[in-house]
Amino acid sequence: MDPQQRRTETGHHPPPGGNMTPVLVAFGVFIAIAALVMSPSSLVHQVPEGHVGAYWRGGALLNVITEPGFHLKLPFITHYEPVQVTLQTDQVRDIPCGTKGGVMVTFAKIEVVNRLRKDYVYDTLLNYGVDYDNAWIYDKIHHEINQFCSSHSLQQVYIDIFDQIDERMKEALQADCTRYAPGIEIISVRVTKPKIPASVRRNFEQMEEERTKVLIAIEKQRVAEKEAETKKIMAISEAEKNANVSKILMQQKLTEKDSSRREADIENQMYLDRQKSLADADYYRVLKEAEANKLKLTPEFLELKFIDAIAHNTKMFFGDKVPNMVLDQRLLGNFLTHSTKEKSSDGDLEMATDT
Repeated sequence: MDPQQRRTETGHHPPPGGNMTPVLVAFGVFIAIAALVMSPSSLVHQVPEGHVGAYWRGGALLNVITEPGFHLKLPFITHYEPVQVTLQTDQVRDIPCGTKGGVMVTFAKIEVVNRLRKDYVYDTLLNYGVDYDNAWIYDKIHHEINQFCSSHSLQQVYIDIFDQIDERMKEALQADCTRYAPGIEIISVRVTKPKIPASVRRNFEQMEEERTKVLIAIEKQRVAEKEAETKKIMAISEAEKNANVSKILMQQKLTEKDSSRREADIENQMYLDRQKSLADADYYRVLKEAEANKLKLTPEFLELKFIDAIAHNTKMFFGDKVPNMVLDQRLLGNFLTHSTKEKSSDGDLEMATDT
């Protein structure tokens, strides 16, 4: 055999215990292609918006949380579950409970709005699994509702404190979740009216009807009181308006009377001043006339007047005697002298008085 041929044949035989890596790689590629062809979702999966991806391998939870989008996983080996981290509403239906008095009631539906925080997803799934809300919402609601009903009467559960059940359930759920599952956040709880037996419901309806009648009567009485009060206020307002108008009119009349009085006072004062002026003028005239008369009543003037009067009163006397007054010149002279003395004495007296 040719030496070159021997070398070639020797090179074609692999050494014993050679490398098996290419075989394994080829087998893995074959398996991946087959899985991709048969079930694409076993290799490529999508995490929807509002969720995160959680993974289990061989039943063990992996400490890997993926964001929304497309991701790869080992087919048939790694299990994937989307976990919602946005607001979600869990509805718990048909919850029976017994009241303090022994009456069975049923809550048809209770809605719990909750959210799982993203940074607590791993711890929550590790402790309570994917169905964590069964333990901390569904079962917890049943427990809290029964605790609440057993400590309250039907009247309280159905009417008196029904509006407080929502808040009490929320506080109770949040308290336990904060203590044992801090990643669960209770946003709100909505409780529907419970179903009660028909006979009991009829009693409540009758009681509510009577209460409604009482409320209607009270409201009518309140409306009547308001109307009476409104009428009273209107009457008071009208009376005050009339009083104000009367006051204004009276003030106007008083003002007019005061103006008339002042006008009369002014006229009276003017009349008084005018009469006083006239009296002063008359007094002054009489005084001046008296002074003029004093100066004018001389013996010669009086004698002239006497003679003139006798001349104008000429009378004829028949008989043996003629009146002495006409013939006795001495009597006339004495009269004139006496008159002159009296005038002089009166003038001296006035001068003394003035002094």
